[in-house]
Amino acid sequence: MAAQFGRRLYRGAATTAVAAVAVAALSASQAPGSPLVAADSDHSSAGAATPTEQGGNGGVSGDSPYYTDLPPLNTPDKPGGSANLPVTGPAESGIPASVLAAYKKAQGTIAGTDAACRLPWQLLAAIGKVESGQARGGRVDAQGTTLSPILGPALDGNGFALIKDTDNGAYDGDRTHDRAVGPMQFIPSTWATWGQDGNGDGRKDPNNVYDAALAAGRYLCAGDRDLSTATDLDRAVLSYNHSDVYLRTVRSWFTYYNRGTHEVPDGTGVLPTGPTSRNPGPSRPVGGPSSTPSPSPSPSGTPRPSESPEPTKPAEPSPEPSKPAGTAKPPAPSHTPKPEPSPAYVASSMEKVSSIGSTAVAGETFEGHAAVRTRSVRGGPVAKEAVTFSITGNSGVTFEGGLRTVVVPTGADGIATAPAVRAGEKTGAFQVNANARGVSTLSVSFSGTVTSHLPDALVLTGNPKLTAVAGEAFEGITVAATYKGKPVGEVLTYPSVVTDGRDPDAPGQGPFWTNGAGDITRSLDEQYTEANGVYKVPTFYADGPAGTYTLRIVVGDAALDIELTVVAPPVHTGS
Repeated sequence: MAAQFGRRLYRGAATTAVAAVAVAALSASQAPGSPLVAADSDHSSAGAATPTEQGGNGGVSGDSPYYTDLPPLNTPDKPGGSANLPVTGPAESGIPASVLAAYKKAQGTIAGTDAACRLPWQLLAAIGKVESGQARGGRVDAQGTTLSPILGPALDGNGFALIKDTDNGAYDGDRTHDRAVGPMQFIPSTWATWGQDGNGDGRKDPNNVYDAALAAGRYLCAGDRDLSTATDLDRAVLSYNHSDVYLRTVRSWFTYYNRGTHEVPDGTGVLPTGPTSRNPGPSRPVGGPSSTPSPSPSPSGTPRPSESPEPTKPAEPSPEPSKPAGTAKPPAPSHTPKPEPSPAYVASSMEKVSSIGSTAVAGETFEGHAAVRTRSVRGGPVAKEAVTFSITGNSGVTFEGGLRTVVVPTGADGIATAPAVRAGEKTGAFQVNANARGVSTLSVSFSGTVTSHLPDALVLTGNPKLTAVAGEAFEGITVAATYKGKPVGEVLTYPSVVTDGRDPDAPGQGPFWTNGAGDITRSLDEQYTEANGVYKVPTFYADGPAGTYTLRIVVGDAALDIELTVVAPPVHTGS
């Protein structure tokens, strides 16, 4: 299912699971080893939000069901930081080893490319718990791929979003409608945009927990979200699945996992036993208080006052007199408004600090980095300003890591530096745009061009005329430039004539070209190979004395020497 996270969970709720409204009871088909949801005919839409209420197509999973189990009230004790996990702990706080490794790896990868998002792996764990019960308790192979498919119901519009087949059944086996797939429940159309290769095997597989966790992290970090803030966390979770119940359920597990987790062997994770959002249960899920606590609940087994035959015992008088009306201290607000930032801490201008190299060969990395500094109206640097670097133009150009958009926070010096820029195989121009939003939208741009590979080989082609009588012309000399056997076009080429002894040409000796003014020259500038890698040497002329000369052609890292012979004209004698 798709979900988005808001800020870190309320600190005061760390030991209390936030209850989700009971929307559905878990059917028998959700026992261990069975599909995540019941068969299509078993789903009831009673009490469930409509696809419209869920927000369009239901986010990542197309409004498929999700588990509504809540964590136990007794949360684990957190031994320091989240990286220092206990070896043992409550069963519900155990996360299967491969699944846990996938969440942490996704957090680390995204921290290297989108540090400003501040994605916590515990958020991925919370979503994975609600979406698939941590890949059905960690039933994955050594590469992290689920041992059996985890599929949602057909998204046929019957209680779910209506999404007709987009993948010809490649991921979900359904050629009529799409279904949510894998540990993080991506629908194929969403996976086509957000799919990732998290385990480096060259494939993007929604059934692989490494790929799915990284894709979910990228989705949650979309745009300029900062998941360390409550607002952006909530927005992110709601974009995954636009449901308040979903948000509360995910937040409950997020809080729970932040209190501490531990690793358990794959296949031994605790499976959800409560209802899902599509199978109504007889009562709300157990594990946390109702979102609207009932006033003064009676102890178990004690009849309510209205039903008791005994008179109600008067309340004991308070030892202190009641304070006059209007003098009681008002309750603290549930949310403290965030003060408006001082102009000294808001970016009002942005300037370039360093740039990338103007050109790079296809497949290589550009020199330097695009970097900007943000300043306030007072001229001082602005820290923690989110700067979005995006690449436009040449589709083959990316930042290191394969992204075309990254968000980088400015440091204490106000500087944000983009990752290195890598050229693809496609030649042409592109731009790196840097944008920051302070008092107004700020933007600067960097330009670059990807050039062809430099040839590594030159060969003489055709049937050229390499011998000429002094005063006549050499014609038809053509060479082909290649890189690893493929033609290299539009690359600078340098032809020149050297003497038989390979010394620089001597004035007045050897073959020559003429320039536009009719002057003799023995080297040419501004020569390029054609698009097919071919270079045709312009016609040039033999000149005495008779002997052997060399036409040297240099293209990139390749050079070719072609031997030319000048023959003395025949001597005519009188008859």
